[in-house]
Amino acid sequence: MLVLIGILIIIAGFLLRFNPLLVIMASALATGLAAGLDIAAIVAAFGKAFNDTRYVSIIWIVLPVIGLLEAYGLQQHARSLIGRMKGATLGRLLTGYLLLRQGMAAVGLTSVAGHAQTVRPLVAPMAEAAAEAANSALSDAQREEVKAHAAATDNVGLFFGEDIFLAIGSILLMKGVLEGYGYIIEPLHFSLWAIPTAIAAFLIHGFRLRRLDRRIAAKPEAAA
Repeated sequence: MLVLIGILIIIAGFLLRFNPLLVIMASALATGLAAGLDIAAIVAAFGKAFNDTRYVSIIWIVLPVIGLLEAYGLQQHARSLIGRMKGATLGRLLTGYLLLRQGMAAVGLTSVAGHAQTVRPLVAPMAEAAAEAANSALSDAQREEVKAHAAATDNVGLFFGEDIFLAIGSILLMKGVLEGYGYIIEPLHFSLWAIPTAIAAFLIHGFRLRRLDRRIAAKPEAAA
């Protein structure tokens, strides 16, 4: 039970509002010592974790690029593009992005799209432009709702699409946990059983987007 001391350190550190990085490092150090590891082994575990997740630092390259693109009118071009597309409603646009996001996540391309690099500079402005085309009297609350649904669409597509990919961490985690209890299940079975869930998520969220489309297109007094 001593290995659970790391959880107590995290809770206490966050309650006392200490530096999160220091709290997590102290928690990991205490957990390792309680598990009987020496300092060298704990430092080696830190190094391995950093090396395995080194791709996270790519975000520091992506963000400046997105900032420069926005400074040169990326959002304005996205708005004008959707304005020239006939029949591109808010619901159709976000449903198409949902299908694209879910499909890419299903083949392991989970980092191709996302909130910072796709939703904020492209999808949200295009969705807002499509909403304005249907209702020129958009309220601030409606604009925020459109942006929220654009972000939610990315979340739903990623969350329910990535479990179809065999080598995703969640499938490997479930396989490892079940093997610990004596259940040997191949990753392919997890992947196949994730497909009906992904289809259901697509249909349910697609229905929500259709309802959003109708609400936005309604007259302000009717929408209220």
